[in-house]
Amino acid sequence: MDTEIELKFLVSDDVIPLIPSLITQFAKTVTNKPSKSLQNAYYDTPSRELRALDIGFRTRCTDERCEQTIKLAGEVVGGLHQRPEYNLPIETNRPNLMAFDSSIWPHGMQIDAISQNLFPIFSTNFIRRTWLIETQNGAKIEVVLDKGEIAASGKVEIISELEIELVEGSREELFAFADILVSQNSIRLGLYSKAARGYRLADDTPLQPSKSIGFVKLNKQATQEQALIEAMGFGIRFVQKHEQCYFDKPSLNTLKRVTDGISLIRHNFWLFDDIVSKDSTEHLRTELKWLLSELAWVENAIQLKTYTSKRHAFYKKINSAPALAQVINDLKELQPSIDDIFALFHSARYNRLLLSLTTWLINKQWRKDWSQAELQNAEQPVIDIAHRLFDKDWKNLHRLLPKEQSLAGNDYLNFRTQLENSLLSGNCLGALFNKDERLEFRLPWLDISHGMYELSTLDYLKQLCGGQEDAQLAKIQLWLEQKSDFLVSAMEQSRHASFDTEPYWL
Repeated sequence: MDTEIELKFLVSDDVIPLIPSLITQFAKTVTNKPSKSLQNAYYDTPSRELRALDIGFRTRCTDERCEQTIKLAGEVVGGLHQRPEYNLPIETNRPNLMAFDSSIWPHGMQIDAISQNLFPIFSTNFIRRTWLIETQNGAKIEVVLDKGEIAASGKVEIISELEIELVEGSREELFAFADILVSQNSIRLGLYSKAARGYRLADDTPLQPSKSIGFVKLNKQATQEQALIEAMGFGIRFVQKHEQCYFDKPSLNTLKRVTDGISLIRHNFWLFDDIVSKDSTEHLRTELKWLLSELAWVENAIQLKTYTSKRHAFYKKINSAPALAQVINDLKELQPSIDDIFALFHSARYNRLLLSLTTWLINKQWRKDWSQAELQNAEQPVIDIAHRLFDKDWKNLHRLLPKEQSLAGNDYLNFRTQLENSLLSGNCLGALFNKDERLEFRLPWLDISHGMYELSTLDYLKQLCGGQEDAQLAKIQLWLEQKSDFLVSAMEQSRHASFDTEPYWL
């Protein structure tokens, strides 16, 4: 068995001629291997039983030989792929699942039945260029450039990937070389394997953006450090998934999911601050703040688009005031274009941030300056920490938003950041508790959060109407005030309902 430790990159055509010089710049010695044409077929059952177990099974043929490969479930974080891999030679391109050692399979897997029902799902065919490099510190890294296509059900998707795999030596050398690669503005970290892309193509199930952040999967026996690792990995993958969704089908809502993932990552530094020192993450925090500022316009853009949609109830009202409609259109013109966002996701600074987060996570860099206190905190059951944290947040909510007090729009807007942070804590640690009780408790607060989101846009539109001597705009402003009052009334109902719901962590 081999365990791959590799970083995957998606490369644009314009950067491919630069790759040999980037390799030479980093390596002490470089060995060029002959280019190969690789024909690969991926197999599964009609019900995708291997896919359900996160197992990849393929045959690969070159001019010289054929082999079959099993890749078992592994870990993918920030473009770093680590998966157990088993290879066996075969006489033809017909696979033989039963030839692998029976000990490698997950418990309870029906090997015989699966083997009898295998058929080719999709193929990947590409030209592979390979370089074996040795670094100044003695590490050996294989660099592979694949150019070709994935084919399934009469459809085709382009392959243009660069993979760097650690053959021998320190993982630090792999990350150091990756840093040189992402300094180019046409290379970005890749989350999805050829197999994952092939299955989506074959089954006509394109990558879809998530409707919400969701919850980090946690074992109830997890320690605080284990929860940190799971939550950070979840956040990085969430950002990368929606980055890819945006390349596949650009939309403002998909960009909002990217900002949600960034916010979750940043929140983890605060959530686990008794084992993660502020000094050790200062650079990462700065870069996350930069990225959020680059996408800070997205929220208002979504609302402006919604409010000016012909399907929206506000469309006629806004368009009855040409001055306001013109201001909104002017603001839309100032928004970054799709090409601008593509450039951001290809930028060296963005990809260096993802690479730095991955390095920080994989190398457990928060341990660097630990004292005995941090070591003890790391081993604490995270469920105990969740109890304390959620109790503290709940008492704080009661203090800031007392049930007997009526709140106005500004009260809610001033409280927005605190509520969003409290909900993010639930996204990180809420999976430790009963799902139905959690949903019932969070629902009113999610309604309030969505209300704050809309309230801030109504406030924004009121500001656009203000300061202009226009009778129609004055009417619109009055109408917006009425809409805000109605919205606050609905939020008040949700808030009062929330106090009657038993906290799900008790």
